[in-house]
Amino acid sequence: MKHSKFWLLFVLLFGLMLTLAACGSSDEEEPATDETTTETDSADGSEAMDEEPAAAESEATEEVTLRWRTRPDNQAEIDVYSSISDDLSASLEGITLEYEAGGSETSSYQDVLKTELAAGTAPDVFWIPGTDVADFATRGLILDMREMADATAGYADGDFYEGPMFHLTFNPETGNTGETLWGLPRDVSAFALYLNLDLLAESGADDPRELAANGEWDWDAFMEVAAAIDALGDDISGYGQSGWWGPYGYWINAAGGNFFNEDRTACGLDTPEALAGLEFQKSIYDAGLAIPYGEDPEPPFLAGQVGMFQNGRWATPGARASADFNWDVVKLPDGPTGPSNWLFWGAYVVNADTEHPEAAWELVQALTTAETQGKIAELGANIPSRVSQEALDAFLTFTPPANNQAFLDGLGENPVAEGPLWAGNWPEYSAIMDPAVSAVLNGDTSVDDFGATICDEANKAFTQ
Repeated sequence: MKHSKFWLLFVLLFGLMLTLAACGSSDEEEPATDETTTETDSADGSEAMDEEPAAAESEATEEVTLRWRTRPDNQAEIDVYSSISDDLSASLEGITLEYEAGGSETSSYQDVLKTELAAGTAPDVFWIPGTDVADFATRGLILDMREMADATAGYADGDFYEGPMFHLTFNPETGNTGETLWGLPRDVSAFALYLNLDLLAESGADDPRELAANGEWDWDAFMEVAAAIDALGDDISGYGQSGWWGPYGYWINAAGGNFFNEDRTACGLDTPEALAGLEFQKSIYDAGLAIPYGEDPEPPFLAGQVGMFQNGRWATPGARASADFNWDVVKLPDGPTGPSNWLFWGAYVVNADTEHPEAAWELVQALTTAETQGKIAELGANIPSRVSQEALDAFLTFTPPANNQAFLDGLGENPVAEGPLWAGNWPEYSAIMDPAVSAVLNGDTSVDDFGATICDEANKAFTQ
């Protein structure tokens, strides 16, 4: 009996021990199960995928805002670039654009940019004239995008006109071209004369377009047409040109002169050819055939009071929008040495201190694609800067004006390429030249006095 009770007690105690052991095992293994799960999730990345992609996605989709600026000629051109900005802002993933219209045709536009760059308030991307690329580059104000361009599939310097790209890829430290990339050319252009066909018909003068087609459009013919239109009344002028280096430079170039010597290392304004061009230009003002030099001739032209207005392709949007008369364009008259013109260009460049260089480079590319340039060319502001016969053929269809060939003729008839002074300082040179020429054209000094002193002063702008 005692043996039976002892056995029963032993069984009960053994069962209790098994139960306690089972419970203890469960309590100890559960944390191990959690740890094992964590290690597994970490090993295959499932836990990281719960958190890190969310952060990565947030960073990748973070919207970058870029400010960019051009120097439009008029409200119609402002509207062109505002429209382009809106289109690109919608198409560039992760980039929002804010377009800013810059100031005047004068150097104050560039001066404002330099002030803003120094203060840290300049746009991320902005347009500057070709003449100013060297000044901005050597001051360290714009970004060299060579490395980003070399890493961009499909990019090639050769897709653009050689003249602008020579300077945009020039390395001032080595004197070699092709080693840097200071920007991409927005456009190219040449001068033409915008014609008020109604005033021309009323004057009875020969049509300059017909004279040009017959090879008879020269400086003498120009003076005859200007005089005939000017005789229509006191409120009518035969001719008008803006007060900057481009318009007066044409007359100097067409007489066989130049602003500089052959290698652009010194002043060339005192040569007999340069002075002859300035003398002829002065005769237009002395005869009273032009809007007074220094006054903006575009508003009176658009008001129907100027017969011939010298300007580039960028003035076309304004004429389309505001000219309430029949108008067209004609090539510039041939000078004593034959046809001449300017090859104008400007470039989109990137602020050296931008916080978003990759996005800025993306914008510069987008602003210079064939598609974007085609839209701008169609709206009338410029000629595409990409080397493409297809683009030029398309340009001829964008009317008015009917005679778009006049601009292409200007690009093909001995144009002097606009370019910076890598051996000097263009803003300083222009600041000396502009008022001196203005004094001649306004009758405050003679051509002889100009020639006797101009290069002594202008040569101060070159590196000695």
